[in-house]
Amino acid sequence: MLGAHPAIAGGPEFHLLTPLAHLGYFDRVDAAAYDPIISAQGIRELVSRLPAGEADYVAACRAYADLIYRRFLESRPGKSHVLDKTPAYALALPFLARVYPRARYVVLTRTPAAVLASQATSFFDGDFAEAVRQSPLLERYVPAIARFLRERPVPHVHLRYEDLVSDPEGELRRAFEYLELPFEPSVIEYGGHESASEGEGGRALGDPTGVARHARPVVDSIERWVEEIACDAERTRIALDCLDALDPRDVEVWGYRLAEIRSALEAGRAPRRAVSASRLNPRLNRYRLERKLLRFLRRRVRGGRLERLVRAIRLGCDLLLR
Repeated sequence: MLGAHPAIAGGPEFHLLTPLAHLGYFDRVDAAAYDPIISAQGIRELVSRLPAGEADYVAACRAYADLIYRRFLESRPGKSHVLDKTPAYALALPFLARVYPRARYVVLTRTPAAVLASQATSFFDGDFAEAVRQSPLLERYVPAIARFLRERPVPHVHLRYEDLVSDPEGELRRAFEYLELPFEPSVIEYGGHESASEGEGGRALGDPTGVARHARPVVDSIERWVEEIACDAERTRIALDCLDALDPRDVEVWGYRLAEIRSALEAGRAPRRAVSASRLNPRLNRYRLERKLLRFLRRRVRGGRLERLVRAIRLGCDLLLR
């Protein structure tokens, strides 16, 4: 919806700043094509000898991103703002706030259990255990975003997903007021705006199953997570374990009460709006077939001879491409 505004240049998820946050000065990459420990020592030694020290390094990071953002904006005539909406930025917020203290931060939170359900169904074909094993989203994102909301290192506007889809005009007016941009009613019908699409001219990074189904906000997703999780005992157990690992104070900063989320799952009550079987078992398409095949192969590969073979092939490819 933000990307549908005539003044905002939207597009794919850039993932521009996260690598910068892990070059060694602030955080480091522990598995890369260079020695991250030595690189971290080297960059810290170099920065210590700059005239302004860390401030010079931060300015250099900003200059790199500024050039790319500026060129991107130049390719979108009539636009005045760049929208960078990469979710992984949540894990680099202290770095972002340091590099861009005057940027406008829009923080969107959602019921944590709904985030888990969305992750598992969108990217892991409904396999909650695999989703948590590969990407423990809640235990990483909830504390990081809660800290940002609580400490307010930079100004921001905080929107709750449930409020946004229930009252898109009211919430968007609040967001655009913070952005100092005029509210455009047409942004609610974001499906008709090419600038709001994930991939202008092709498939891009982003949620492959969610936004593309709709042309405007819908409320039937607000409580669908209860049905998606509570319909299966193992899913419920995994979700409750994930919730138990969270600090209730962090969840409250997000705008929710942990006890109420747990109660909804434990009661297994149906959402206020009926959820059809087609939503819980959506029809197969190319993406879902890819997910199913990937899930099947992962299960066959892990822990056996096939895993050793795959690792040997990967090593051989790495050597060939070095």
